Amino acid sequence: MFKFLSRQTFKESDIHRYDEYLIQLQNVVKTYQTEAGDFFALNNIRLEIGNGEFVGVIGKSGSGKSTLINMITGIDRPTKGEVYVTGTPIHTLSEGRVAQWRGRNLGIVFQFFQLLPMLTVLENVMLPMDFCKMYNPRQRRERAFSVLDLVGVAGHANKLPAMLSGGEQQRVAIARALANDPPIIIADEPTGNLDSKTSERVFSLFEALVAGGKTVLMVTHDGDQARRVKRTIVIADGEIIEEYLSRTFPSLTQPQLVWVTSKLKQEKYLPGSVIIQKGEAADKFFIVTKGYVEVHLHIPGGQELVVSRVESGQYFGEVALLHGGPRMVTIRAAPDTDVEVAVLNKSDFNQLVGESKTTRKQIDGVAQERLRIIAKETGGND
Repeated sequence: MFKFLSRQTFKESDIHRYDEYLIQLQNVVKTYQTEAGDFFALNNIRLEIGNGEFVGVIGKSGSGKSTLINMITGIDRPTKGEVYVTGTPIHTLSEGRVAQWRGRNLGIVFQFFQLLPMLTVLENVMLPMDFCKMYNPRQRRERAFSVLDLVGVAGHANKLPAMLSGGEQQRVAIARALANDPPIIIADEPTGNLDSKTSERVFSLFEALVAGGKTVLMVTHDGDQARRVKRTIVIADGEIIEEYLSRTFPSLTQPQLVWVTSKLKQEKYLPGSVIIQKGEAADKFFIVTKGYVEVHLHIPGGQELVVSRVESGQYFGEVALLHGGPRMVTIRAAPDTDVEVAVLNKSDFNQLVGESKTTRKQIDGVAQERLRIIAKETGGND
């Protein structure tokens, strides 16, 4: 079981307030000058990652994955837009300040380990603490041993990296990333240079870190690993496609997926709260991205009857949008958990189903089934 040492405190001026999201990118654009003109490595990226999430980033070579990571780590800066990590507007920091900020707030794990060959394993792990002036010399040594023990390689503390296997070196790299107890771990293809058995051990280590409270953002080409993370972000041609969209609407083309992603708004609801009220005008379409919702029918006597649940990856709110009239049911967030939904407004929903006949047919099929349930439970039209 993973245990984490208390995070070192530092000056109040170094602490920036952040609420529900650790990472926020707002309309980020990154262009490079080429002979053919501006090349858009990232185009109007909007991204929010919350505390304790395990997020995978996938995409083809040249899709913009590395540029996205460089924006979040402050290694590169956006041409336009804003980047907030732990509440800090890192796009505004000087090179010197961003390096200090990065050392305290991010742990970065690379595909090729990037351990310094002339330093011992222990010295490699102590290096970030020394750079950020965190802990005194004795505490640094104690903490380095602690994080090496955490990842199972404390026995190699006094060896040079070349004496270790690839998997052991990657564990050392993870220990180094944890040295300053950062809230966020960024892993860029951390298993890309490892065999499958070692990759599994390293991936399980990341899962344990998330279970221990860390937020992990991992770039990967491994489809099996991508399916195991809690959330997957697909990036194509410098634009983000939310993975749940491609699963929910498999007939949409890549340009359509990119367009819908740009139009979606994220909303959160507390347990039991009303998302849709019977009788109100229909102006939104909802996709459940976390938790579930309950569909309530109003029956004589003023009571509500739960007739179905809409789970993560499913959608609701389409009946009145497709067929007109007010909302026919009340929909509440799950009684026992927070619910997150992605919301499309009425005009964007109409444009979506107008441009994709297959998607309209799919959504209308769901709507017809729900109308049949309402008719059955009410003995006719509600």
